[in-house]
Amino acid sequence: MRPMIQAARTWRRLCGLLGQGQVLAIGVVLLVALALATSTLVFMNFSAPGSITIAGGPKGSVFAKNAEKYRQILGRQGVRVTVLATDGSLDNLRRLADPNVPVDIGFVLGGETEGADTTKLMSLGSLSYQPLMVFYRGAPRKLLSEFAGQRLDIGPPGSGTHALALALLKTNGIEPDGATGFVNTVAGDLMGALMENRVDAIFVMGDSTSSELLRKLLRAPDIHLFNFTQADGYTRRIGYLNKLVLPKGSLDFGKDIPAEDTALIGPTVELVARESLHPALSDVVLEAAREIHGSAGLFKKRGEFPSPQEHELRISADASRYYTSGKSYLYRTFPFGIASVITRVIAFVVPLALLLIPALKLAPAIYRWRIESRIHRWYRALLDLERDAFNPAVGQGRREQLLRHLDDIEAKVSKIVVPAAFGDMFYGLRGHICFVRSTLLAQAATVAQSPASSD
Repeated sequence: MRPMIQAARTWRRLCGLLGQGQVLAIGVVLLVALALATSTLVFMNFSAPGSITIAGGPKGSVFAKNAEKYRQILGRQGVRVTVLATDGSLDNLRRLADPNVPVDIGFVLGGETEGADTTKLMSLGSLSYQPLMVFYRGAPRKLLSEFAGQRLDIGPPGSGTHALALALLKTNGIEPDGATGFVNTVAGDLMGALMENRVDAIFVMGDSTSSELLRKLLRAPDIHLFNFTQADGYTRRIGYLNKLVLPKGSLDFGKDIPAEDTALIGPTVELVARESLHPALSDVVLEAAREIHGSAGLFKKRGEFPSPQEHELRISADASRYYTSGKSYLYRTFPFGIASVITRVIAFVVPLALLLIPALKLAPAIYRWRIESRIHRWYRALLDLERDAFNPAVGQGRREQLLRHLDDIEAKVSKIVVPAAFGDMFYGLRGHICFVRSTLLAQAATVAQSPASSD
């Protein structure tokens, strides 16, 4: 009970100092601003989500393994990661482009966006080179056109390998409906199919092929890795391809594998996201990408990836900012969960302050104008009455009428409620009323004492 009594006393004291109307006006401004800020906070999601979904690749593929690395690293930041098993790069792109599929980011090979609706997608940057490797049996070959009429396994439909192999074979005059046979080997049986003469060549990439199989193929004594001697020409003809070199002996110096520098071609792997991805999640994902893809490898230098290479998809503004200056201050200084809460609080306080500062400055001025207008409006009536009072031609009857009008003005003025801060103006008005009354009464007395009135 005592706190309520103290609050009531404080309210009355505040009303006495500022005026009840002004306190109410400021209270209304505060309530409206609070309501607007709260609605802004409710209907707009300023805090970073605590979960993310990644479109990976087939089980055992490089894409799938990298997605698991993201899950572990982001988990340390307090972000829950769901990894979707997919058929590879093209499948990832389709899922990202479909708003009905719950996925946020995915690995996509360069050159696969043709015909896809990418208006709602953006790139967070390139993560690595993805070389295309063609393994075959038999005599060494120098041109892809030499595989015409043979049995080829170019990877499962929907994979990046399949799409790129079709594009390269087409440039060499090899079409799917021609004499060349396209075999779809059972997953996990690629090496057996090649060794057992069920296929003549296989096209493999890391998006749909396990890294263990690639190592086995590179070390198999009866299997050859195709050397893209026309690599420079392919990269000039197909803009998203890069020329890569597998150095002599780099896989096994003792056995000199490969026995010569081998030219390869391949696109880069891009980390593609929907444009709705929260900036804070973009930052932590790119931090994880730097940890996963930043080390040196056979085809890249240390720190070369991730990089803001722009190909078919635009680099997001958040990714560009990250590559320029790193993570935002809050997420660089605090753990992800705490930074997310601080961001939400700031998102609440800033719009509230933007509303309150001008409103609180304007409220007293509007209130003062309202109070002054209550007083000033009677000065106009008082001036008109005083003008009539000083007119020598005013008769007794008119003077008595003016006095009754003045009494009416005084009665109405006495009912005006003004705060103490405006007391000088209020009593000044009442003093002027008394002055006009004394003037009218003095004139009446003078007229009464004049000789004309005595007669």
